[in-house]
Amino acid sequence: MLMLSRTAAALYWLGRYLERADFIARLVEATVRLDALSARPAGEAAWQSALAVSYTDKAFAATGHPVTLAHVARFLALDASHPGSIVSCLDRARNNARAVRTALTREAWTAINRAWLMFHNRSSTGGPTETLNLLEAVKGETRGFEGAIHRMMRNEATLLIQLGAAVERADNTARLLDVKYHILLPEGERVGGAVDRDQWTTILQTVSAVTAYRWLYSDGLKPRNVIDLLISRFELPRSLAACVEEVVTLLSALAKRTGLQGEADRMARARMARMQKTKTTDVIVSGLHQYLEAFIAENAMLDAAVARQFRFI
Repeated sequence: MLMLSRTAAALYWLGRYLERADFIARLVEATVRLDALSARPAGEAAWQSALAVSYTDKAFAATGHPVTLAHVARFLALDASHPGSIVSCLDRARNNARAVRTALTREAWTAINRAWLMFHNRSSTGGPTETLNLLEAVKGETRGFEGAIHRMMRNEATLLIQLGAAVERADNTARLLDVKYHILLPEGERVGGAVDRDQWTTILQTVSAVTAYRWLYSDGLKPRNVIDLLISRFELPRSLAACVEEVVTLLSALAKRTGLQGEADRMARARMARMQKTKTTDVIVSGLHQYLEAFIAENAMLDAAVARQFRFI
């Protein structure tokens, strides 16, 4: 049975906002670790990169605060005045969850509510250790929500939540990989040196891919392999390839249940066909940053096609 368009939109955006909250938590966590490893001005550049990748650099600049751990971490985690913060994402996720409360299990709702309560009315993330603990806690709740969704009945509601999460995850992995483009190595440090390796390792840690990398690549840490893993390896759940494939699978499942099939399906299948032919060497030669920008733009077009196909708008 076809659900109301506003219900479908709430479910889809519930998946997107919770996935986005998880990503911002991972992004801030990665930047805290990079800041600890980096000498100035690279530590400041790491925070600038986090703002750039989350598209909040202009909003932060308007605050007039210096680019430091305390100010940027608070801005990205707790500042409800802009939509790019964890608290804003959790607030929107909770509002969408309330609108579709009967479609969720108690476990799914509880995970959302607990995550929201961690950030509601909080004024500071604290020092580096407190910040990391807070971020780990919210990541735990988003993982709890994801687990609850996998244990729910597989119907239109769960498929729409998972579709929103998959579209968002693809966008986020592209942005996270693009962090490296924005981070400058300290003067005197070379590409492939200790600081460069630390930066690539931190990106792997952020997507929980350190072990996967060691399983798949036997020649040590190399930027080319990290790029290959995060773009082309379907085995890694957060890779672009895996997200692209998941979107196709979820759209196909929704088409069978709702009868709604069209532009979004065609775009998703065409994207997966291109992804299957994508070679990491070609991406690097043509420009990683340019490739990721194009992917993010195409993902936004797919999101708009999903909205039209399922009549969100």
